[in-house]
Formats: sequence, structure tokens, C-alpha cells
Amino acid sequence: MEHSTGPGPLKLPQAPREYAALIDGAFIPASDRETIARDNPAHNHPVSLYPKATQEDLRRALSAARRSFDAGVWAGRSGADRARILLRVADLIERHRTELREIECLEVGKPIGLVDREIGGAIAHWEYAATMARHCYGDSYDTFGDQSLGFVMRYPVGVVSMITPWNYPLMINSQKLPFALAVGCSAVVKPSELTSGSALRLGELLMEAGLPAGVVNIIAGTGLDLGEGLCTAPEVDMVSFTGSTAVGRKIAALAGQHLKKVSLELGGKSAQIVCADADLATAAEKVALGATRNAGQACVGGTRLLVERLIAESFLQQVKDHMATLRIGDPLDAETTMGPLVSATQKARVEEYLAAGDRDGAQRWTLETPGLSLPGHFVAPTIFTGVDSAMSIAQEEIFGPVLCVQPFDGFHDAVALANSTRYGLAAGIWTRDISKAMQFARHVAAGNIEVNTFLAGVPELPIVGHRDSGLGSERGRNAVQEFTELKTFKLQLDPV
Repeated sequence: MEHSTGPGPLKLPQAPREYAALIDGAFIPASDRETIARDNPAHNHPVSLYPKATQEDLRRALSAARRSFDAGVWAGRSGADRARILLRVADLIERHRTELREIECLEVGKPIGLVDREIGGAIAHWEYAATMARHCYGDSYDTFGDQSLGFVMRYPVGVVSMITPWNYPLMINSQKLPFALAVGCSAVVKPSELTSGSALRLGELLMEAGLPAGVVNIIAGTGLDLGEGLCTAPEVDMVSFTGSTAVGRKIAALAGQHLKKVSLELGGKSAQIVCADADLATAAEKVALGATRNAGQACVGGTRLLVERLIAESFLQQVKDHMATLRIGDPLDAETTMGPLVSATQKARVEEYLAAGDRDGAQRWTLETPGLSLPGHFVAPTIFTGVDSAMSIAQEEIFGPVLCVQPFDGFHDAVALANSTRYGLAAGIWTRDISKAMQFARHVAAGNIEVNTFLAGVPELPIVGHRDSGLGSERGRNAVQEFTELKTFKLQLDPV
């Protein structure tokens, strides 16, 4: 594939770019030479070829990770040494930013301007994780008398299987991998078979940065083929997964049979709660953005609008006005602000929910998209009103640019509506009253609360899923705890 050396117009490649798996420090094809072809979801044009990993490839990757960990080639290094490598990776991502944004734009179908901002976020995660490599603390207890001491130490959990999704490939790998590396873990990474390119390219940058062979192994393939082995193999100590709640349950069950540690960042049906006293202009802009960023393919997306009844009609018109400013089209065009869904399968899923909303009696408003003639998997932004909490569109994660609107009357009504789903990932609160905001934050069942902003995640703050939205956390100091285990020491001292 030809790619530009700096910002500028992006074109479809004449031939798909071919990638190699990273196993034990070597870049290799699949053992049976089979590949996975990926088409750009806006143009249905071939852009990537990944090596389709076999069971033998998986076995070799797991064995390499296990050997590297047991030998201490990474875990045995000082935190300062590990930090230096992580900072080199961050620098290499920055130096190859244009190339990486092209890969993700072509494979995910995400507007190239949005991808560029996400790569900046990925870099920030590697930089922050580098600081954590030097700050993995234990505890000491000098409370047992003159002749006893106690210590609680943190050690890397071991080999981590990382199974990552297609919607934010580089970003989500950057929420997991650098934190595991910071504390000394080894890893086998399996990105989605739809968007493996940036992960496989990241493997090359890891080797260039000086990471020892075998510490990170990256293979492409389907969950159906590789998922069970990644969750149950004896070489694996922990499984870290981001994806749907349904698949997360299967992973937890498989790993649980072997009592492996799991971290699950799963689905969401997040509410944006807009009070009459809010900055309504800003809130309307962010509500529109929260429902349509990445074509609605975001677990933390604000897919439910709970708006105070007093302002519901006028506020909803402001949201529609903001949606009308979206430039929906070719993600290769720098002016585009919303692209297609990732696949025909995902488009069909979203269209099924649109039909379900119609059948259940909700009223549908759809943004007109004149002039959109690309053959890809596009779905126009859609708003449903007249929504009842029992409807599937109000209960289930759609993963498309679909916003469900429900008016509320007072604080308790809003909390009841916000908590009416099985999910508990995120919520946005819009009010000028800080006491009201804090009461909402206390009572809304969500792990990530944002007040007067939305989709503003940073590496310092963990992302946490409550209810059916996950187990454990990612990012922040808490990520160090996720990838470590405790060991207690009790020392008896001789009398002086």
C-alpha cells in the first residue's frame, strides 16, 4: 500500500496491504499461509490482508509469551527500563501517526480527522503508562511489635490474553497493552479480524522500540477459531476483553473453568440527562456528538437522551439542528464527520433495531443524506421519540447512530429512567447546579460519570463498567492493580 508522508488527501490503495503476525520476535505469515481479506466499509474496496492464525500459531504465540515471562526478560527489568521502552513506543506512534491514521481510516471506515485525534489519545496512554512503570507500590506494616514486619507486594499477573474489538483498534489496545507491560506482564494480543492492521503494525513498532522477543505476540484471526484457546490455555494467567456483553459472558465462563483472572469492558446503553438549568446549547451539541461519533459504534456512546419535560421539545430541535451539520460520507475526505458502519452485518443489525422501534410504536426521525452515493454500509443518524423503557431500542445496545429520547419529571424520575437497563457503563449529566449533579452521580448506576461534558476520557481516569457493562477497570492507577497480583510477606526479626 502506498501511504502519504504527511497530512493530505488519502486515497484507496491500488492493492491491499499485507501484514505479518508477530510471534516470538519474528514477523511471519500464518503457518498454513491462509489470509483474511478486509474491505474498506465505505467503498467495499480491498485494503488489507492479515495472516489468519492457526491453532499452531496460537500455541507458538502463547508458548513464547510464557517463556519470556518465566525467564524474566521483561518482568525482571527495573521499572525505569520498562518506562524507557514504553516512551519509545509512544514516540514511534507519533512518528508514524500519518501511516497509522490511514490504516484505521481505511479499515474501520472512521473519518480521518477523528482517527487522528484518537491516535493522539493512544500516545497519551503509552506516555502515562510509562509513569506507572516507576510507581508500582506495595505496602508495609510496622505494627506487629519490635520483632515483626509485614509487607504487601504487587507482582505482574503473568501472561495476559488480550482480545480487542474493531471500533477503536489502536486506542483500546493502548488502554490495555502499555499498562500490562508497565508492570512486567507478557501478552498475546488478538485484535478483531475486521480491523487488525494497526495492531499488527504496532507489533513492528514494539520491536523497533527494543521490546524483548516473545514479550508481546500479535496474531489475527476470528474469535470462533482462537477465542477458547486464548481463554483456557495453561500458559495464560489472565484474559482482558473488550466487546459485547454476550461474548464477555462466554469468556468469563471459559476462563472461570480454570480460575483465570478476567477483566471485561463490555456494552453500554448510556444516558445523557439534560436538566432545564443546563447550558442547553453546549448540551445539544454534545448529545448529538455522543450519539453519532464513530457512527454510534462506541460502548460509552450516549444513546439515550433523558431530557426535562419542560424543555424537551425545544431541546430536541437543537439536537436535530446539530445532527444536520454532520458531513456524512467518504471517511477518506478530511471534511467528513461521520462515516459508515464497520460491516454489512453491523448495518443489518442496526436496521433490525430501526424496524423494531417502528413496530413498537416509537416515532422515527431520520436525517436526510442527499448526495450520498457510496456503496458502503451507511446508516443515517436517527432519533426515536415516544419511547417506552420496555422497548428493545431502549434496552439493548444497538451500536449505530440511533438516539432514544425520553422526557422526565424531576430528579427521581430521571434516575429511575437512567437505571432502567441492565447496563452501567457511562452517563452524562447536564446542569449548572453542582449539588444536583453530584446527587445524580451518586444515584445513577454507571461506572463513568461526566458532568457538563461527554466522551472526554483521559488516561489518568479509569474506565469502569457496572452491572452488565463489565468487570474490573482499565486506565489510570487502577490499571496497575488489574495486571498485578498481591503477595504478602511476614518477617520475624531476631532480638537485638
